[in-house]
Amino acid sequence: MMQNQNDSAYTYYLRAEKNFKKLKNNLELAKVYLNKSVVQYNVGDFSGASLNASKSYFLLKNLPKSELLLYQILTISGNIANELGEYEKALDFHKKALEIVKTNDFKNDQPNIGVCLNNIGNTYKNKGEYKKSIDYFQKGLKDDNLKNDPELLALLYDNLGYSKLKLKKYDDLPNVFFKAKKISDSLNFISTSIFTVIHLSEYYSTVGQPANAINYAKIALFKSKKENFSAGVLVSLKQLSLVDKLNSSKYTESYIKLSDSLQTVERNSRDRFAKIELETDEILQQKDSLEKKNRNILNYFIGTIAVGGLLFFMRAQRAKSRELLLRQAQQRANEDIYRLIISQQNKLEEGRVLEKNRIAKELHDGVLGRLFGLRLNLDGLNHRNDEDAIHQRIHCLEELKNIEQDLREISHELSREKYVLVNNFVAIVNNLLDEQAKVNPAKLNAVIRENIDWDQLNNTTKINLYRILQESLQNINKYANAKTIKVEFRKDKKGNLVLNITDDGDGFEVDKKSKGIGLKNIVTRTHESNGIIEIKSAPGKGTRISITAPLEHKNIKS
Repeated sequence: MMQNQNDSAYTYYLRAEKNFKKLKNNLELAKVYLNKSVVQYNVGDFSGASLNASKSYFLLKNLPKSELLLYQILTISGNIANELGEYEKALDFHKKALEIVKTNDFKNDQPNIGVCLNNIGNTYKNKGEYKKSIDYFQKGLKDDNLKNDPELLALLYDNLGYSKLKLKKYDDLPNVFFKAKKISDSLNFISTSIFTVIHLSEYYSTVGQPANAINYAKIALFKSKKENFSAGVLVSLKQLSLVDKLNSSKYTESYIKLSDSLQTVERNSRDRFAKIELETDEILQQKDSLEKKNRNILNYFIGTIAVGGLLFFMRAQRAKSRELLLRQAQQRANEDIYRLIISQQNKLEEGRVLEKNRIAKELHDGVLGRLFGLRLNLDGLNHRNDEDAIHQRIHCLEELKNIEQDLREISHELSREKYVLVNNFVAIVNNLLDEQAKVNPAKLNAVIRENIDWDQLNNTTKINLYRILQESLQNINKYANAKTIKVEFRKDKKGNLVLNITDDGDGFEVDKKSKGIGLKNIVTRTHESNGIIEIKSAPGKGTRISITAPLEHKNIKS
């Protein structure tokens, strides 16, 4: 229902935009851009929201008596920049908004100074400058107008408590969180109440009270599901995966599935807005074209035919206008049905494509790689009949049973990625490197830098990096004839994660080499991780594969 409302609102704003452009009414046009920006912000289309907010700002900044609208544009622009991680821009916008509130008297429409102070403090909090954020939240709590805005009061208390928690200043914790929770619960401020409960869980986890931490995280999850609040469910699952060690894998798997689902919904929303804009432009262009054609015909016949011919033409003209009105009415009536059909088709098609690609990658990267390793082991054991060789053959048979079980799991549960790659990532990588040392006599040098914060790396990227490393080692074993292999995980100067895989083997001509499924999978997985891949190789000079991927985690607005 909410998506349909956003789609309808966006459609009407597009039509209003075209009309105000024709009328050259910049004030009303700026209001339309502002409203489009708000709709896009609400569905997570931050890039589109930023563009429309900028259009609104440049139209308004030279218009007289537009300070209140400028304040609204600066506020939404600051919130958008905050979501995009552009914190300096966000601070600039919010501080300009605060200056407008201080220097103007809007009377009954006077914005609350506390809102500006909370926005500035929230930006500093997201930036990690907690001392500054505490200063602004405390200033906000001193605003006399807070009595008229209890939700803002609850937000200020919660944000203040969270900033103090991050600085490990426990002097008035958890009392500040309980103040925020009491206000939110009494007035049914759902999102504020849920995030406050999650922050209480973080607090008790920090001070060494795991039972309370688990309890509050479960309360947050229950309330989020009850209120159908997806963002709250997502953050609650993440918190439970951190504090409930016994059930961590279960919560992690649920978190990954929900996160993927929400990303798909956000992407579909952005695609829908683009489609709505395109369809609206086509209808308006058809209307403009028809009107222009009709005016030319009318002007021609006025001068050339008699009154009777003119009356006949006018009758035909009215018929065409009625036809156009009927087409427009039909278009509006079909919009909701059309969106539902397209959405369902996209989901089905996307599911089929993703499942086919996932099965292909899992079979090639996982099962075939392990079978290749077993084949190498068995080749080496064919020439031996000692007791140790017999035990190793038995071990190989057990491994074949495990591969059989993995194939059975792939056929029975097609939509599941193995979440074990998400947890204990370094240990899993080390296990892979140990197996490599057993099957290939080449000297293996592995370096995993200790300054990497693996918790910042999202789960999809962990899975992709593991598969890339696995595929690269298999290619070295099959084709390289290398004597030395080097694997390195490190951070570059920009804070990105870099994976380098180097060998001194036979190499190949990168430009002439036809890409097999393995190399294509490496490129695809790099792009899925928003990363950059560089392959350097030449015959007789070895190969170097370098993957650069962002170390990041999604910021959840408090």
